[in-house]
Amino acid sequence: MTDIENKLIIGTAPDSWGVWFADDPKQTPWERFLDEVAEAGYKWIELGPYGYLPTDPSRLADELKARDLQVSAGTVFTAFHRGRDQWEEAWEPARRVAELTAAMGGEHIVVIPAMWRDDVTGAAVENEVLTPDQWDSLFKGHDELGRRLGEQFGLKQQFHSHADSHVQGQADIERLLENTDPELLTLCLDTGHAEYGGASSVDLIRKYPERIGYLHLKQINPDVLAKVRAENMTWAAANTAGVMAEPPSGLPDLREVIEAVEGLDRPIFGIVEQDMYPVAFDVPLPIAQRTRNYLLSCGSRTRIS
Repeated sequence: MTDIENKLIIGTAPDSWGVWFADDPKQTPWERFLDEVAEAGYKWIELGPYGYLPTDPSRLADELKARDLQVSAGTVFTAFHRGRDQWEEAWEPARRVAELTAAMGGEHIVVIPAMWRDDVTGAAVENEVLTPDQWDSLFKGHDELGRRLGEQFGLKQQFHSHADSHVQGQADIERLLENTDPELLTLCLDTGHAEYGGASSVDLIRKYPERIGYLHLKQINPDVLAKVRAENMTWAAANTAGVMAEPPSGLPDLREVIEAVEGLDRPIFGIVEQDMYPVAFDVPLPIAQRTRNYLLSCGSRTRIS
């Protein structure tokens, strides 16, 4: 973000085109995704699942340049609460993502923790609540990941709280922030996942301004969320039920979020994620265009580049 001064820069991600996996016939082909991102008027993207976009740096650089696009971040998944033996399991895929992200000029790695129950069946794969030792392993693992990403690739770890993970609610997020090194871990504040977990994005921005390093901008349909909670639905089932809402129809109020973020008075990315896997190929583009226009109307220093 060397050339970006104190702006909220709006971008998008494969997720907004229904992409959750590296290879899935239900997903928008990657060439169409890139074409439609440019058509929608965005300049910045995330890599999405490693392997969805070309992983050869030269080819990907050419594809991005042809569409006047740049990369803000890559994404990795971790389960450090499960102990030290998870480290190497996490590091090798993280290293590949970091290498490609850095080669594309990105500066951030969005890090998503493992979910405690199966995303399809809803069956618990481990306890929903971490023990003190598991929390300690999680803290140490993320500090070490942040150190390696910084030392080896010059990248910043942006921790993404997530539905059905052990770091979902406000207390979980605050516990993480209070027990990790602010030089090694800041938040990818996902406004939709925060709302889903009962956390307040605006409160987190105001209470931990120095720990807000990156944003995912999305909204939740409160009526569907009430049904999700009443029926104890999985995250995947909640998506199918339509828990994600197209802005500005849901919560939180993104105007309020953007006003708070602009008040930080420093450059930051706000990446749109619509979370709508699976989706018909003709659905994402008009939503992406409308969302871009809405978000640009929300702040005085909110831009696409």
